[in-house]
This record gives sequence, structure tokens and C-alpha cells, in this order.
Amino acid sequence: MTLYEELTRRGLIAQTTDEQGIADLINQGKATFYIGFDPTADSLHVGHFMALCLMKRLQMAGNKPIALVGGGTGMIGDPSGKSDMRKMLTKEDIDHNCECFKKQMSRFIDFSEGKALMVNNADWLLGLNYIEVLREVGACFSVNKMLTFECYKQRMERGLTFLEFNYMIMQSYDFYRLYQDYGCNMQFGGDDQWANMLGGTELIRKKLGKDAYAMTITLLLNSEGKKMGKTEKGAVWLDAEKTSPYEFFQYWRNVADADVIKCLKMLTFLPIEEIEAMEQNMEGAAYNQAKELLAFELTKLVHGEEEAVKQRDAARAIFAGGGNSADMPTTTVAASELTDGCMGLLPLLVKTGLAPSIGEARRLVQQGGITVNDAKITDVKTQVAIDGEVILKKGKKTFHKVTLG
Repeated sequence: MTLYEELTRRGLIAQTTDEQGIADLINQGKATFYIGFDPTADSLHVGHFMALCLMKRLQMAGNKPIALVGGGTGMIGDPSGKSDMRKMLTKEDIDHNCECFKKQMSRFIDFSEGKALMVNNADWLLGLNYIEVLREVGACFSVNKMLTFECYKQRMERGLTFLEFNYMIMQSYDFYRLYQDYGCNMQFGGDDQWANMLGGTELIRKKLGKDAYAMTITLLLNSEGKKMGKTEKGAVWLDAEKTSPYEFFQYWRNVADADVIKCLKMLTFLPIEEIEAMEQNMEGAAYNQAKELLAFELTKLVHGEEEAVKQRDAARAIFAGGGNSADMPTTTVAASELTDGCMGLLPLLVKTGLAPSIGEARRLVQQGGITVNDAKITDVKTQVAIDGEVILKKGKKTFHKVTLG
């Protein structure tokens, strides 16, 4: 089985500019490819995870990855898939975020001995001359054609700034520079990046008369069509300080039955034949076994095998023993926050992150979704005494410990 065939069987490929040309390059290990990461936060998140895994797969087959950190494009913000304009970041914020990305990417990509490159597009974008860009690059783009792309059409209704309108040109210029400077002949990205990627291949063709290739990766969506990697507390981060290994493990342990096989195929490095065999026998307890395997494999990739074993054992202990585990996520409540040694259940649920708002906390309680120390609570006015260790449980699988600080 070739690499391209495996990517197809795993459901990773969405669109390609030249399927046979791309297959030939990556199967022979002759692709020098790039994926861009805009540093909009100080950590990568699950939304980046599939791109990192793809880079690792391709590198293992002999291809050379270029991780492009968007120190320049990050100052604009990509309108693709966005209904509103992104928050503008300072150069200091962007530089800090880029450094954080480098450390995290090194867990997935081997940057030793010229096997991969990490490049920052600030190196060429920030020094560009505006008139030169208009003459040399702007002349290659048709405004009429750009406005037909979905990434712009959905923003036009609410207001597309000229700042954002230039993002496609900037990303296209990245590909052009990487082709010239590093021999980069291929770009990969999420399926919502298709228009920007086509712009790059067209710019290379018009300016250099050369062929370059683009392939988009299937977006990681759940069975309801929503992007995976979000919780009530926000994004699922790869940084252990932002999303603990326990929370990371639990996120994958709790995916829907309908999503577990897809995630195993797209995100893990388990043999595809093994996953397909599992798929044929998915019923009853097999779903829970598959979810635990998924959580273990992904935690191992992000946090290491020792941490993955620790979190698997902690999860088993929690479900077997009613939640008594030192590894359970914990919130410490100060005595000054209590009234007569108690806190209302609804604000406590919000404080622990088990509910994003008082309204959602009220709904969870009224629907019988909350237990306190193994006692189901349905009275929204309940006051929880915090004089030691309190175990909250949401649904059947989400545990949280509260202690008095």
C-alpha cells in the first residue's frame, strides 16, 4: 500500500490540484511541502493536531516538511471560516506565540540534520514594499475571481475589510517565496484553505512558469457536522498548562460512538488494517474499548507514553471507584468565597468549568445531570458544603474535585 492510498483509506484527503502528481511525489518521498500555522494563541490546539499528524506521516515516508509560522500573516488574520474579524495581535504577542509553537511542533516533527525546516513568514512579509507588491503580485490576482470564493462571500454579508481581503495574496506570496527559496513544491492545509492555496499555485505558475501542488485535509468534524476540539471551557490545547493531560485524555475518551473510528483513522498511527478490523465489530463494549484506545494513543502523541499510561489508569480508577483519584481535575475554593461554609451549586459548577454559565448550570441540575459526592441533585438552590473534598460529576463520565484552599 502506498502512502497516498493509506491517506485515502484514512479519509484524510479532501481536494487536490493534481491527484496523480501529488501521489507520485509523496509516494517517492520527493515532496518538499509546507503547512502554515498562524500564531493566534500561545499554544497549538486540537484544530492543528491533524496537520501535525499529516506532517509526521509524510516525513516518515521521506518527504521534507516546512512548518511555516505566520509571524507576518498573523498580523492580518485569515477570514476563512470566520464570521467576524479576528482580534489584532501585537508584534510582541505574535513573537511569543511563535516561540511556543516551535517547542510544541518539535514533539511531532524531526527538525534534525535538515530533515525539516521551521520558517517565519515575517522574514519576508514585514519588509515588503507596498508599490512593489501591487506591481509584482497584485497584478496576478483577479478581484472578480477572489470574490467568488466562499471564504470571502460569507464575510461580504457582514463586512469584509481591505485588510482581510489581502490575506489570500499574502498566503499565496508565502508559497511563491517558499518555492523559490527552499524548493517547496507542495502545500497542505485544511479544506477551508482551498482558495488561498489555489492562489499560491496560480502565482507560481504566472510568475515562474512552474507547477506546484496543493492538497487539502478533511476537516475534523463530529457526527453533527461541528468542528471537534471544543469544550465548555473553550479549545482543547496541546499545552498541558492550558488543557491538563487528564482533561485531554477525557476529551477523547468521551467522543461520540459515531466519531471514534473516524478519529482513530485520521489521528492515530495505528495500522489502518487494525482499525478497519475493529470497525467491523463495533457494538456494545467495543465502543468503550475503542475510545480508551483513541484517548491513550493521542495522549501518548502529545504528552508522552508515561503520561498516557498515568491518565488511562486514573480514568479507570475514577470509573471503578466513584471518582477517588489524585489525577482528577481540581478547583480550589477560598474560604472567603463561602457563606457559612457553603457555595451555591450553580456558581460552583461555573467556577469548576463544568458549565459555561449559570443558565447552563441550572439546566444541567434540573435535568438530573449533576451529582455531588454520589448524590444526584435536582434542586437548583442547593448549597454545597465545602469543608474537605467534594466530588462533582456531570453526566456519567465527567468528574471534578473541589477542595478548600
